[in-house]
Amino acid sequence: MTQDGRLVRGERTRTAVLDQALLLATVNGLDGLSLSQVADALGVSKSGLFAHWRSKEALQLAVIEHARAQWTDLVIGPARARPPGLRRLWAVHDSRLAFYESGVLPGGCFFANAHFEFNARPGVIRDRLAAELRDWMTFLTRTAADAVERGEVRDTVSPEGLAYHTESLGVCAVMQAPTLGTAPTFRQARAALRDHLRSIATDPSFLLEFS
Repeated sequence: MTQDGRLVRGERTRTAVLDQALLLATVNGLDGLSLSQVADALGVSKSGLFAHWRSKEALQLAVIEHARAQWTDLVIGPARARPPGLRRLWAVHDSRLAFYESGVLPGGCFFANAHFEFNARPGVIRDRLAAELRDWMTFLTRTAADAVERGEVRDTVSPEGLAYHTESLGVCAVMQAPTLGTAPTFRQARAALRDHLRSIATDPSFLLEFS
C-alpha cells in the first residue's frame, strides 16, 4: 500500500473511532470514555487506537473537536445559509432542535452533557469546553446583534439577552425531552422562541414564515 493509501486508511479509522466515541460520550459521559471502551465497541484492538491518542485526555479533547465539527456542519451550517438577522437566529434554533430530534446522538446533546459533567472540575477538559461555549455564545450574540442593527427588532433589545434566551430554550428542550416527550417538548421550544421574536420584532408579520 502506498503512503497516501495508508494515510487515507488511517484517517478513516480515526473518523470511525471518533464517531463511536462521540456516541458513547453522550450516553456514558466524557469522563467515562476510554480507549478500551471504544475499541470494544468497534471490535478493534486497543493498541491500534493508542497510535492515534496516547492518553484518555487526548481522546477526550479529540472528541470535543469532533463534536464541534459535527455541530458546525449540522446546526450552524444550515443557519448560515439564511439571511443575517432574525431569519438566521430562528434558523439556528430550528436546526439545533432538528439535530436533537434526529437522534444522531443517543444521549441528546454532547455539549450540554459535558458542561454539566465538568463544570465543577477544573482542568484542561473544562477549559476546552468553556472555550467552545464562549465561541457558541459569541455566534448567537453576533446573530442577534445583526437583527438589532438591521432594525428587525426594537433597538432596546439586548443582543446578549436575546442570545441567552435562545440558548436557554435549546438547553431546556434537550434536557426535558427524554422525560416530557420529544414531540411536545421541541414543539414548545420552537413556539417559545417564535412568540418571543414576534413580541420584540418591529414588524411581527415578518415572522409569519416561521409558523
